[in-house]
Amino acid sequence: MSRALVNRLFEVVDTANWEAMPALFHSDVVYERPGYAPFVGIDRLLQFYRHERVIAGGKHHIDKIVVDGDACACWGTFVGVSRDGAPLQEAFADVYAIEDGKIRKRKSFFFRPAV
Repeated sequence: MSRALVNRLFEVVDTANWEAMPALFHSDVVYERPGYAPFVGIDRLLQFYRHERVIAGGKHHIDKIVVDGDACACWGTFVGVSRDGAPLQEAFADVYAIEDGKIRKRKSFFFRPAV
């Protein structure tokens, strides 16, 4: 189930189908993303995707999804364009906690120099 859930998440994100997003996330979701305070709750998550995300469009290319019970991880590359028209290509990894068939916690990591 978790593998299908992660694949569906990226399908929803890549097509900007924000109306479908609440079916994937627990109402009290916590999403940690570099550069932002944690997004807590589905309403805050939707606000980010609809209005704050610097990405205008693109596609996630998933290399691997690993599932261990209610925990899941994936990694791959995003290729797209920013809202200001700049090309984007970013390696990423996500970890998830799944509860009742929905994403309860998500944490994203990006591959770039930091420390």
